[in-house]
Amino acid sequence: MKKMKRFFALLFSFLMLVSVLSGCGNNNKQSNSVAKSSSNSKTELTLWAYYTGAGATALKNLINEFNSSQDKVEVTFQFIPDSDLKKQLSIGAAANKLPDIVAIDNPDLAAFASMGILADISDKMSNWPDKNQYFEGPLKSTIYNGKNYGLPFVSNCLALYYNVDMLNAAGIKPPQTWDDLRAAAKSLTKNGVEGLAIAAPNNEEGTFQFLPWLLSAGGDINKLDSPESEKAFGFITDLINDGSMSSEVINYKQDDISKLFQAGKVAMMVNGPWEINNIKQNVPNLHWAVTKLPKDEKYASVLGGEDLAIIKGKNVDAAWEFLKFVARPDIMRKYMPQFGQLPPRKDVATDKTWSDDPVLSVFMDEMQYAMPRGPHPKWPQISEAISTGLQEAVTKVKTPQQIGKEAQEKIDQINGSK
Repeated sequence: MKKMKRFFALLFSFLMLVSVLSGCGNNNKQSNSVAKSSSNSKTELTLWAYYTGAGATALKNLINEFNSSQDKVEVTFQFIPDSDLKKQLSIGAAANKLPDIVAIDNPDLAAFASMGILADISDKMSNWPDKNQYFEGPLKSTIYNGKNYGLPFVSNCLALYYNVDMLNAAGIKPPQTWDDLRAAAKSLTKNGVEGLAIAAPNNEEGTFQFLPWLLSAGGDINKLDSPESEKAFGFITDLINDGSMSSEVINYKQDDISKLFQAGKVAMMVNGPWEINNIKQNVPNLHWAVTKLPKDEKYASVLGGEDLAIIKGKNVDAAWEFLKFVARPDIMRKYMPQFGQLPPRKDVATDKTWSDDPVLSVFMDEMQYAMPRGPHPKWPQISEAISTGLQEAVTKVKTPQQIGKEAQEKIDQINGSK
C-alpha cells in the first residue's frame, strides 16, 4: 500500500512538472510572437533609383524625413546603375525579385506598365485632389492606355541659353521665333564662333533635342511624314546650310555643347537646367541668360526627369503613402533645389525660389509647354527612328521630306501597322 501511495505521489509530481514546463513553453511562444510583431510593426519598402551625387543625397534626405514622419512605413533606397535599371526590372519580374517603388526615366514608364509590372493607381489618383496641380506634360508621362501608373517626381526641360555680350555687340535681341533664331544665328557666326549648337547624336539625347522643333511646328511623333515634320527637319538643315551650326553636332552631347558655350565658341545653345551650376562654377564671369525656345506655330519643349512608380502587388497602399508624401508642396519645395531639378507641380513653381530667379523662372515658364516622349511601350525604337532622322537632316544626306517619310515607315513597322 505504501508502495502504491509512493508511486502515485511520484506520478503526480511528474505530471505537475510536465504541466509547468509545458506552460513555460507556451509563454515563450507568446513572447516570441509579440516580439516579432513589435520588430516588424513598420511595412518595409525598397526603392530602386539610379541617382548619384547630389541626387542620391537628396533622395536619402527625403526618405529619412518620410521614415521619421510616421511609424507605419519604412523606405530603404537601393542604388541601381542607370545602365542596369531597365534590365534589372525585366529580370526581377521573371525571378519575382522586384522593389516596391522605382524612380524611372519618364519615357520608360509605359514599357513596364505594358509588361504588367507596375500597379495601376488610377483609383487612388481619382480620389486625390492634388492631381490637378501638375503640369500637363509630367502628368501625361505617367499615363498609359488611359490609366495612371505613377506620379511625376522630378522634372526638367530645354530652353535657349545665349551669350548676352555677343548678342548685345551684334545688336540682337533674344530670339522668340524661328525666323529670329535663324537670323540671329547667322549674324553671330563669325570669328570662330558658331551661332547655335544643339546636341544631335544618334540616341535618346538627339531625340530629346529634336522634339521641341517638331512640336513647335505642330508636328506629331505618330505623323512624321507630315508637312509639319518636314518643316522641323528642314529648319535643322537650313541652319547647317547657313553655316550657323556645325555638322559636328551629330557627335555632340549636351555636356559638349555646354563646354563650347562656356568657352565662347558658341553664341547660343539648347540645353537644360542641369547646366546652370556648371556654368556658374566654371565661368563665373560669363555674361549669359536664357529664354524660351523660339517658336514656329507655338512654344514647345520636351520633358525630362523621372516618375515614381509602384510595383504591382507589392505593398501598393504603403507605397502610395510615400508617393503622396513626396508630392506634398511643402516637401517638394524643400527637396527639389537639392536635386537641382524643376518641380512638376504648378503651385510649387510659383514659389520665389523659381519665380524670382531670372534663369529658373524661364525654365518654369517653359514647363507648361514641356511634353513627354511618348508615352509608348516601344519608345526606344521610335526614338531611334527620330534621332536617325535628325542626323540625316544635319548631314543633308536626304531631303526633309524623305527623312520624314522613311522615319514614319519605321514607326509604322514598330507599331505593326505595316
